[in-house]
Amino acid sequence: MQDRQPFHHPSVRPDWLAKLSEPVLEPDLPIIDPHHHLWKARPDRYLLEDLVADLRTGHNILATVFIQCRSEYWTGGLVDLRPVGETVFVAAAAKQCETGRYGPLRACAGIVGHADCRLAERIDPVLEAHIEAGGGRFKGIRHSGTWDAAIEPTAPPGASPGLYREPGFRHGFARLAFFGLTFEAWLYHPQLSDLADLLRMSPGQKVVLNHLGGPLGVGPYEGKRTEVFARWRASMADLARFENLHVKLGGLAMNVNGFGYHHADLPPSSELMAAAWRPYVETAIELFSPSRCMFESNFPVDKGMCGYPVLWNAFKRIAAGCSADEKAALFHRTAQSFYSLPPLV
Repeated sequence: MQDRQPFHHPSVRPDWLAKLSEPVLEPDLPIIDPHHHLWKARPDRYLLEDLVADLRTGHNILATVFIQCRSEYWTGGLVDLRPVGETVFVAAAAKQCETGRYGPLRACAGIVGHADCRLAERIDPVLEAHIEAGGGRFKGIRHSGTWDAAIEPTAPPGASPGLYREPGFRHGFARLAFFGLTFEAWLYHPQLSDLADLLRMSPGQKVVLNHLGGPLGVGPYEGKRTEVFARWRASMADLARFENLHVKLGGLAMNVNGFGYHHADLPPSSELMAAAWRPYVETAIELFSPSRCMFESNFPVDKGMCGYPVLWNAFKRIAAGCSADEKAALFHRTAQSFYSLPPLV
């Protein structure tokens, strides 16, 4: 078996990001950011105040949804319950925001945690503990399935190949509907058939595919963007027939996607990112419709390659030809509906 190459997230460099600034486009457009993280035990600390600093860079961010990232898991007690520590940590941040300290902003209005679907029926007490800890904010779980024979996983824990096809995983996954919870699917583009197979047996489960289905651009996929795009598009077209599946438009500023903006002397402009990402975003919108698509920041992961205001400018450039109703769906309404967030607009 060939050695797997590591492609870790690039470090955040504030001085480098400060080299480029842009006027904010459509500053009044309401936005819900449905995908970001918080953590304190990593080199690039990102806590509520760091998130708010990004949210206040000019765009009209109304609320956010926190997504699982192995932050502040409990280190003792039952192993199955350790991910609940993350929900406790994020719920505390949400409560702090709800005091009005940051105005009307509702950061972490939704919380997505982790529970091991391979627990099968034993997942129930884990989900119950998350729901209690979330205080009405807990919306669902993410159990990532990212795996490639040539690429080391970018976000621990690494999945085994074919995770979403395992019977034990599917038993646990099936329990989410009983609790009314959503599921975040995170796979690389060669694995998307695994998600299609999973969705065939779960037509009623609300699922969202993270990061545009992970089109890879590094390792053996480097220099093969046309070939990768064709395979990715065919898989996305197959997935689009599952009406319970939504798609997050973003996450392309990760190292595994191969755009390599962090190697340049200057951060990328919104024009540069919009031109590079437009084929993926427009294809997803065409296949799934705005009512099943939502723009996401994936911060602070993508912050290693671009700034928050520039990133949302890029999304607004891509969506420039959309109607006002379509923009409302893409930038806030789909996320609000999918995560059952309170009215914000």
